[in-house]
Formats: sequence, structure tokens, C-alpha cells
Amino acid sequence: MDGHSLHDHSKYSTIFFWRVIVAVCVVLMLLGVLLTRMYQLQVVEFQKYQIASEKNRVQVEPIAPTRGLIFDRNGVLLAKNLPNFSLGIVPEKVDDRDALIEDLRKILPISDRDITRFKRRLKERRRPLEPVALKDRLTEEEIARVAVEFHNYPAVSVDAKLVRSYPLGAPFAHVIGYVARINERELERVDPINYQATNHIGKLGIEKFYETSLHGKVGLQKVEADARGQILNVIDRVPPAPGKNLRLSLDSRLQITASKLLDGRRGAIVAIEPSTGGILALVSEPGFDPNLFVLGIDHQSYNELRDSKAKPLFNRALKGQYPPGSTLKPMLGIAAVEAKVMDWKFSIMDYGTYQLKNDDRVYRDWKRGGHGRMNLHSSIVQSCDIYFYELAYRLGVDRMSAFLAKFGFGDLTSLDIAEARRGLLPTRQWKKGAKGLPWFPGDSLNMGLGQGFTLVTPLQLAAGTAILANKGKWVRPRLTMDSDLAEVTEKIQEDNLHADDRNIQLNDPKNWDLMFDAMKDVMHGPRGTARRSGYKAKYKIAGKTGTAQVVGIAQDEEYDETKLSKWHRDHAWFMGFAPLDDPKIAIAILVENGGGGSSMAAPIGRKIFDAHLLGEYILEAPES
Repeated sequence: MDGHSLHDHSKYSTIFFWRVIVAVCVVLMLLGVLLTRMYQLQVVEFQKYQIASEKNRVQVEPIAPTRGLIFDRNGVLLAKNLPNFSLGIVPEKVDDRDALIEDLRKILPISDRDITRFKRRLKERRRPLEPVALKDRLTEEEIARVAVEFHNYPAVSVDAKLVRSYPLGAPFAHVIGYVARINERELERVDPINYQATNHIGKLGIEKFYETSLHGKVGLQKVEADARGQILNVIDRVPPAPGKNLRLSLDSRLQITASKLLDGRRGAIVAIEPSTGGILALVSEPGFDPNLFVLGIDHQSYNELRDSKAKPLFNRALKGQYPPGSTLKPMLGIAAVEAKVMDWKFSIMDYGTYQLKNDDRVYRDWKRGGHGRMNLHSSIVQSCDIYFYELAYRLGVDRMSAFLAKFGFGDLTSLDIAEARRGLLPTRQWKKGAKGLPWFPGDSLNMGLGQGFTLVTPLQLAAGTAILANKGKWVRPRLTMDSDLAEVTEKIQEDNLHADDRNIQLNDPKNWDLMFDAMKDVMHGPRGTARRSGYKAKYKIAGKTGTAQVVGIAQDEEYDETKLSKWHRDHAWFMGFAPLDDPKIAIAILVENGGGGSSMAAPIGRKIFDAHLLGEYILEAPES
């Protein structure tokens, strides 16, 4: 029994010994694997993981540049930047966003619109760990309420950023434009590096055209962050380059005055400084508040603007294309005497109607019974249609189109206005291509009165009036007073090279003065169509009224405004410049469906002249 026990003890000792040996070998093998892996990580792949670790610890963040300011010619601020405190949520730090939002609604008044806008911004977000704004324009009280609850909501932050503001509002909306959140299509068009910290971009007007100059250059900063993405320390910083400030030729006082003078009517006013081409006022009414678009306009407000019959979003000054009526008569009159199809003494008898040979159509004068004996001077003063039917017939479409083109009609001539349209300056070739018909003599008659196919924008008419005031010296309409901006330097250099080529050279320069004398009598003569508007003026005005038909009138009918809806009544026009001997301002005024140019548009023109030349601005609402 003892031997058996001894035998068993020896057997178990042997087994235990080998088990220890195996265990030690396994431990040594595992230790070898561990040491090998440690060597691989810390020696062989040291640099690789050092870089990865550094990237986790150190992050490079873009810094948005401050957008440039916009001023008028007198230093009045038209577009500025204001701090906006917003409540933001970092999506990566929260599991249930809806529950978090409901909790936050107990602290702050968060509307359904705020939530809808938050979800849209969430889809547009371009960088991880970037807070998405849930509510903008927090008050100090709201910031304090959120701060008290910060410890309960690690995914919530209050962020301060500069946002665009337009202190003078609606009167400047169509010319300054506005900025709004950048979309994917716009991101494809801009430099993605320079815009990686930018959420807003110019959408319209000056804000859009000068986006490159206004935006500036993005900055960068190296920051040390913890595992949760919280910034612990700023290691290095390259500050952003702010956008350039712009100084415009606009006179904010004249802009506001022009807006007030339209007084709720649909229309446009453009005023230009003839010596420089600088735009003093560019108004389209009705307008809209551009501040609504900066942080995102709600659907109801946008639909009201979009669906309004008055079309407040439509820029009439640049995009509205209208028959110019009799406002083209001064240019056509000069064209006729220059072409020697008639002279200043040539006269006709106006009995109130005009007919072409072998044509049954009767063309009527605006004055029943006619004006009697008329020459070119008196036809301008009294706006005699019959005389200009004869003038247009003799001059013909080719010479009319060629001469009007010298004043910029039918073309895009502005320096820094991207949204402007060309209007329509018809030619034989155009009608053949567009209508499939030849040019008829009757087409020329209509063109001679600024009707038919001819269309102009208020900007084009103002620019043409400025060239007329300059006696043919060509100027390009411009809004900026700066010449070193990247967006316009090439155009300015081209203009300087070809300045003399575009000037209108008359065979007899006296025709300028003779036409000015006729336009002066429009305003100050005893039979001028705008004599009431020129009454007791402290300076001499050269002007021309115009009335453009919106709907055609049958041969056997006469125009009766009372039988037409307000949307079908004639457009009222006025163009002119002052003072006569040294023009400082040239204007074009359109009142949509306003009726007669002499009764509606010319009185507005007189007040525009008084404002600019005498300082009689209207900065409050006009008395009714």
C-alpha cells in the first residue's frame, strides 16, 4: 500500500513538472508576441502612429473672414455685420435629437419654423463636430437661461457669429441685394478651401457681383482637442483677411427720396451722374426687406412675396422691359437731321391722322384734331406723333436702329450690374428670325414713337439720357466708386482703351444744342408737355415725357383709361437731365400703368432734380 502511494506521488510530480514547463513556454511565447508587437508599434511603425495620434490631438480649423462693409458715396452704411448669438446642437454628441429639442423647448421659445430650419441646416452641414443652429438671435436673458442648464446638455452650445444686416431696408433691396445660406450648387462654383468656414454668400445685386472682394480670405488655427472634441488650447493661428469695404456711387438720401416719391406705385427710377456714369439712385418698387433672407425666410413670408401680383421680388429697374414711348424722340430727332432726311425747319401739317400710301390703316396723334403746323422743335415740345410718323418713315429702321444702338439700347452696357436685361432694339434681321416676316413700313412708324417691338429697361433709358446730356460722350453705368476691384478692373481697362471709339460724333455738333433747346421748352415753354413740372424751377431742365401703350386699341376706338383695369393702363415715362448748361444728373422714371407721362412721371422727375440739386430730400413719407 505504501509502495503504491509512492508510485502515485512520483507520477503526479512528473505530470505537474511538465505542466509547469508547458505553462512557462506559453507565457514566454505570449510575452514574445507581446514584445514583438510592442517593437512593431513603437519602433517600426512609430512615425505612422505618432502622426495619427497628433492628428487626433491637434486639429486644423478654418476661420471665417469678416465680410466687407458697403457704404454710399457719403459714407452712409448700407450693409453691415452684427453679432448673432445662436443656440446650437452638435449632432455627434447626442443620441436622441428630438428628445433634446423637446427639453430645450421647455427652456426657450423654439418654434416649429426653428425646428424645420434646423433640420435643413443639418443636411447642409459640411464639417463634423460643427454645431448646427437651432435658434438664432438669442437675447441676453435667453443666453442666461441656457447657461444655467449647460451641465445637463453637453451637446448644446451658444455660438456667436457675425451676420449681415441692412439698416436701410427695402428701398435698397434691389440694388444692394442680400446674402443667404450657401447651397451645394454655389459651393461647386467657389473655391472650396476659401469657403470652408463660410455659411453665407451674396445672392443678388452688389452682394452677389462683388462676392469675391466682399468675402475675404479664410484663416486657419491649430487647436489641441480632447477625445470628445473639446478645444483645450490654440497652438497656432493664421488670421483671416477681411473682405474689402465697398464705396458706391449711390446717394442714400436720393435713393430714399425716389422710393418715397413712387409712394406705393409700381415703377422704377434710375438716376445717373453724366460725368462719371455713377448711379445715384436705382429704385424698383415695390421692394422687400432683404433682412428676411439672411437667416432664412419662412415659407409663408416667401410665398406672399412670390405670389403678390405687384411682384416685389422683380427688379423693374434692371429686368423690366417696356416700350419707351416718346422718350426716344430726342435721339431719333437728332438721327433724322444728321441723316439729312429733314432739317430743323422742315414742317408738316398735323390734322390728327397719318396714312401711308396704299395702306388703309390710320395712325392717330395723341391729340384729337392734331397740332397744326409742326417742325422738329415744336414736335419735341408738344410730342407730336404725326411728325414722328413722317420722320420714322423717312429715316427707316436701319438708320433708327443703328443710331439708337450708339446710346446703348439693345445692349448690356453696365459695369457692375449682372441682372440687367438687354431690352429689344429691333432690326430687319431680328424680325425675320423672330417672326418669320419682313419689316413693314408700319413697323417703322411704330418704332418712331417708341412702340411696336422696341423695349427698353429704365436703366438703359437713364444711361442713354446721360450720353445725350454729355453730347455724345459715352459713359458706362456703374455702382462702385472703386477702380481696383478684381471684378471690374478688366472692364475699366478696356473702357479706357476704347473710350473715344464709342463716343457719338455728329456731323453738325450744333444739333445737340438745338435738341437741348427743344427739351428745355418741354419743361419751361408755354406749350411744353411737362411745363407744370418745370414751373418756377431755380435751374433749367431738359426733359421729355412719354406714354407707352400696354394694350392695343382698335382702329375705330379711342383710348379711355376709365374702361381699362389698372393693370392695362398706359405706362408713364419721363427722362431728362439738369442743369441744362452743366448736367449733374440724368434720370429715367417709369410708373407702371401710371397713365400720362406728363401728369404722373414728370412731377416725380422735378422732385428728384430738386432733391439732388437743391437738397430738398424726402426722408419721411410724403403727405397724401
